[in-house]
Amino acid sequence: MAAKKRPVATPAKASSPATLDRAALAQLMRLMERRGVSELEYEDEAYKLRLVRGAAAGAPGIVVAPVAPSAPVAQEDAGGGEYVTSPFVGTFYRAPSPDAPSFAEVGAVVRPGQTLCIVEAMKLMNEIEAEFGGLVTEILVENGKAVEFGQRLFKIKR
Repeated sequence: MAAKKRPVATPAKASSPATLDRAALAQLMRLMERRGVSELEYEDEAYKLRLVRGAAAGAPGIVVAPVAPSAPVAQEDAGGGEYVTSPFVGTFYRAPSPDAPSFAEVGAVVRPGQTLCIVEAMKLMNEIEAEFGGLVTEILVENGKAVEFGQRLFKIKR
């Protein structure tokens, strides 16, 4: 039996889930637990977030999972390239495993839909795909480093 859904406000310092830091997320999860809320969904133009806690998730504790994340956003550069940005806060990985080759290298030609990297967010591995084809001119993040929402990951010249 699901708990009656009540509106739960995000902490004042976070304006959207995209800017929700770990401390604010932990505070929100504690509030859900205190109030007996088992499920919370939040949506704005750029992001959907679903928080599920306890037995409703099939596991103890609280599980956080993006429902339908926005696609990586391409930003144009004055120098003729476009940037692929991270749709999540997480950890950037250039390859599917430490011993596997990278998804994309500088100088490689990529096509739309091709996987460029993985961003691990909340223990979920999210493949980031190219929305357009072109030549990878820069990889702007080191493997295994933390990335922020909207951070530039790749520069691609069409």
